Amino acid sequence: MRARHSLEDSFALFALVGFLAQIVDGALGMAYGVVSSSVLLSFGVPPAAASAAVHGAEVFTTGASCASHIAHRNVNWRLFWILMPAGVLGGVMGAYVLTSFDAGFMRPLVAAYLGLMGGYILWRAYTYPDQYRTHSRGFAGGLGVIGGFMDAAGGGGWGPVVSTGLLGSGGAPRPVIGTVNAAEFFLTLAVSLTFIIALATGHWDSVNDLRGHGWAVAGLIVGGLLAAPLAGYVVRVIPHRALLVLVGVLICALSAYQTLRLL
Repeated sequence: MRARHSLEDSFALFALVGFLAQIVDGALGMAYGVVSSSVLLSFGVPPAAASAAVHGAEVFTTGASCASHIAHRNVNWRLFWILMPAGVLGGVMGAYVLTSFDAGFMRPLVAAYLGLMGGYILWRAYTYPDQYRTHSRGFAGGLGVIGGFMDAAGGGGWGPVVSTGLLGSGGAPRPVIGTVNAAEFFLTLAVSLTFIIALATGHWDSVNDLRGHGWAVAGLIVGGLLAAPLAGYVVRVIPHRALLVLVGVLICALSAYQTLRLL
């Protein structure tokens, strides 16, 4: 009886985490991977196993979020076809690195990047929020490769790297967030397949690290799926200036959290 209550409690907790994280992720283009990975790591799940679990859950949640943003016409298709293949390439490389050795050396760099970009986005929100630009193929593609790599290797970096990079360099909030969310589905699918191939070929033998956490992953999926359909609507109705402010505050909070974990 006690074990059953423990499983139910674990499922309910992670369903709540998945719901809240996906609401923020769908509206601001980031947070689901970072929040979910952090909670799994706090429960003692090793980094590679946590990343595999989160990306498995995100195949479902990002698929629903992608459909929502497409339905609400938040996707810039030119930018999508640049980000999607670049993100997949970076994600596959990041998953390979994570299953080969510890990628923890990148965490200080990510924390510093988030702090700088969060402050810059807040500055932009209060100076010229209505002046936007179209990004070059090289800039967006390079950002996509880096974001995909960091997402797979760090357990959640696609939104914090790509969304902040595009917004900080002058992108319009609604199409940037919608497009980044749409491309993320294909990234998570590619990363999940890479983990499966690594496991099947014996390159990665950490599947046992996921045993006992099945209810947690199921909770992340269910909570995220319940929240994902709201993503496109929320982005469509929130004013651009407010979106920039919310993104800047969230990024600064993530930077502070990452820094505290390092200390």
